[in-house]
Amino acid sequence: MSHPEAEITLRLAAKHLAAEDICALELRHPEGAALPPFSAGAHIDLHLGEGLVRQYSLAGDPADTSRYLLGVLREPASRGGSLAVHDKLREGDLLGASLPRNHFPLHEQAPHSLLLAGGIGVTPLLSMAEQLHREGRGFELHYCTRSAARTAFAERLRDAAWAASAHLHHDDGPAAQRLDLPGLLRAAPPATHLYVCGPRGFIDWVLQGGRDAGWEDARLHREYFAAAAELPSTGGAFEVELASSGRVVRVAPAQTIVQALAAAGVDVATSCEQGVCGTCLTRVLRGTPEHRDSYLTDEERARNDQMLLCCSRALSPRLVLEL
Repeated sequence: MSHPEAEITLRLAAKHLAAEDICALELRHPEGAALPPFSAGAHIDLHLGEGLVRQYSLAGDPADTSRYLLGVLREPASRGGSLAVHDKLREGDLLGASLPRNHFPLHEQAPHSLLLAGGIGVTPLLSMAEQLHREGRGFELHYCTRSAARTAFAERLRDAAWAASAHLHHDDGPAAQRLDLPGLLRAAPPATHLYVCGPRGFIDWVLQGGRDAGWEDARLHREYFAAAAELPSTGGAFEVELASSGRVVRVAPAQTIVQALAAAGVDVATSCEQGVCGTCLTRVLRGTPEHRDSYLTDEERARNDQMLLCCSRALSPRLVLEL
């Protein structure tokens, strides 16, 4: 399986435990130069050696191009990425990375923003809080964790210029400090946009709460860190046609589209390979995709005019792709 080549080299300038099972990484240019700029909500692909490439949100202030700040949770069921970060990376190591990409941007016209974080999902929302504060735009950050001991970047929240807009909610704390999602949604100013990141269950709960409160999907923004549990496919083999050449490639029942294309000598850029990051998003010109990703919204899926090639399949015998 191919990955995008590393576009920049970063030096691990600092690494420390930010909370129980969460480490913070500070990445800088090897020669002290400014890093490529990024916007709030962006992430980078970090090359961790032995073919491991993982996506991590940038948690720093977008105005600070001297460093990239990441927070990484140790995952018991890790596919290798989080364990490599926690157990193998050392200060001074040089790492390849992609340029920052953003699939989770702030809405430029939103009069107010609700930032809802579950656990390590706080990382992209920290950069959003920094940008919103600097621009003088109203927002609230609500950060839900299991306990104070598992709350990464707590000191930063206390010391931030926008500390009055940040609210902590711990599962093991008094009931009065728990997140009151229905009340928060009712009290939000008109046309508020909501941004949520964290475990899938938390994201789904927040999004459903928003829909139940009458919020349109255009104001509900989310970013998943991991794919949903794999669902059984409804179909077997199918064909994909490359619109640029008319070439047809068969995709076997046990293959992904990306794998079938690679075997035919057609490279498609991938990153997460789980349908989370959006790197392999491709236009569908004809045919009906079977969406199996965590990236597209329900509205985008219903249009059936784009799909993630790393995990999704086909409900029709052939898909014509803009490749």
